[in-house]
Amino acid sequence: MRHGATWRKANAGHVSLAQLKVMSAIESCRTSALGGHVERCEDCAHTRVAYNSCRNRHCPKCQAAAARQWLEDREAELLPVPYYHVVFTLPAPIGAIAFQNKAAVYDLLFRTAAETLITIAADPKHLGARIGLTAVLHTWGSALTHHPHVHVIVPGGGLSLDGERWVACRPGFFLPVRVLSRLFRRLFLEGLAALHESGRLTFFRDLAPLADQRAFDAELASLRCSDWFVYAKRPFAGPQAVLAYLSRYTHRVAISNSRLIALDEANVTFKWKDYRIEGRDRLRAMTLEVGEFIRRFILHVLPSGFHRIRHYGLFAGTVRARNIERARQLLAAPEASTERSRNEADSEAETASPARQCPCCGGRMIIVETFEGARPARSPSPTRIRIDTS
Repeated sequence: MRHGATWRKANAGHVSLAQLKVMSAIESCRTSALGGHVERCEDCAHTRVAYNSCRNRHCPKCQAAAARQWLEDREAELLPVPYYHVVFTLPAPIGAIAFQNKAAVYDLLFRTAAETLITIAADPKHLGARIGLTAVLHTWGSALTHHPHVHVIVPGGGLSLDGERWVACRPGFFLPVRVLSRLFRRLFLEGLAALHESGRLTFFRDLAPLADQRAFDAELASLRCSDWFVYAKRPFAGPQAVLAYLSRYTHRVAISNSRLIALDEANVTFKWKDYRIEGRDRLRAMTLEVGEFIRRFILHVLPSGFHRIRHYGLFAGTVRARNIERARQLLAAPEASTERSRNEADSEAETASPARQCPCCGGRMIIVETFEGARPARSPSPTRIRIDTS
């Protein structure tokens, strides 16, 4: 963020500590401030310096390895059944309340989306089964605007209520979206009213009148009469395609570097998708003033400790592995391969990774020196330099 310091000065007093920490981490990422190491090719002695990453979950440059590992773990748990991609989206008026009460409202969004699916699936009129699901929170639209919604991956079926058989949904149909939408609306509004009654919601600026109970009740009354949309569709390319899509966003926020097109002293240009347009023409370029681009990006900084990926139903907690094993038994599915240990796989990946290959001759790059950053660590420790002479 070349313009970060200037933007922070202009917006002093309007940026939270969490947002300041994220900006500082991104600005320091892969610079000398965080330290790094020196690599040398074993064959041609080509040398290069690599700086450490910040590993902040909001950084558009970090967490690629964590995302790959998450994808591998989830793929290893896939069942041999169709999977469905379900999206629960908050209406714009609720999105404004969510922005001022991120932890409480985002958590409510997770819980009500999961409860909606689990309740309807357990109803004998629909599926009559206990299901498992994985949910991932997104707070952004393609243009970086605030657009909170939850993506859910759910198998097309579940364990019977007595746990003795696998209950499959109808081919090409999971659960009725109209029923899902109405229950989601009711559960969420009930939960939001409870948060307000318990004093867990705060309101500022244009939303300040909603602190009054009658004004808040009137706002909710109008939302009870509007349509809430739930999107549910079987992924045509299979569950791996949905997992791959989500893995790009499970460990990053809002935008990746690959979408950035240009940056100058005044503007940032990036790629975005206009979903109102069908076909290839929906991919467009958007140019924003630098300050507006930074403002939109930090809209999506999450509260400290907030979990953006959650598992519910059969996939929740310590019973997850046992439930997946039981489902595999009922489906007569082969167990996940355990021929190679994770350490062996990681070793192979490191050897084959282009990041460890010499750009000149393709030989193996080895670390010959590590160095500390210029910025002091949280817990000061002696500077250590390691020389590899092997």
